[in-house]
Amino acid sequence: MKPGVFTQLYIQLIFSPKNHEALLRKELREQLWPYLAKTVSNLKSKSIIVNGMADHVHILLGLNPKMSISDLVRDLKRSSSLWINGQKWFPGTFAWQDGYGAFSYGRSQLDDLYKYILNQEEHHKKRNFKEEYTTLLKLFSVEFEEQYLFDFF
Repeated sequence: MKPGVFTQLYIQLIFSPKNHEALLRKELREQLWPYLAKTVSNLKSKSIIVNGMADHVHILLGLNPKMSISDLVRDLKRSSSLWINGQKWFPGTFAWQDGYGAFSYGRSQLDDLYKYILNQEEHHKKRNFKEEYTTLLKLFSVEFEEQYLFDFF
């Protein structure tokens, strides 16, 4: 980074396994979340928290301004798919769903967002992933059409 360049870019990423399948059982998540956090760090961004449910992942990170969000997500999905397939957790080939959500936050919002991501199991007792995701899109005034959302079962 050049002298005199100062950034503070906090991004929440959200994405799902292909076809929005609930493949990420708890025992797999215990290994996958640290792998994703390490990969974010290897991509020169700062991993703050990784958590989620069997059908999706939330990643809060401090974005390296030299990398675009789309490149980061592409590299993160590619690396983790290769790693997951190398673990032979599934009879077929694991892949992430096309697309993702990326939402920006200010420093003053991080504590509440961190707690929200940390407590995913509790939040999903009240609403499913589709409700959570569409609520975020509406909260951030992101225009969307149902047909282009993740393939929800």
